[in-house]
Amino acid sequence: MTTCVFVQIRCKPGTTYRVAEEIVLREIHSELYSTSGDFDLLMKLYIPTDQDVGKYINDQLLDIAGIERSLTTLTFKAF
Repeated sequence: MTTCVFVQIRCKPGTTYRVAEEIVLREIHSELYSTSGDFDLLMKLYIPTDQDVGKYINDQLLDIAGIERSLTTLTFKAF
């Protein structure tokens, strides 16, 4: 079983495409979109239930150069 989470990512100016390319290379996401608004990217990923969500995101994502801030939304039930 997995936990579905959405992560919004704000990138330093001029780094969005480099950040997106690095995420794609890591193959941790289900879907990745560029977005308008306060955040530059929106990523959907599935985290194994035996993993701590915060640690997984910290270890697998947040060490990418150019990421300025992230906002993670946990999901509970799909309708």
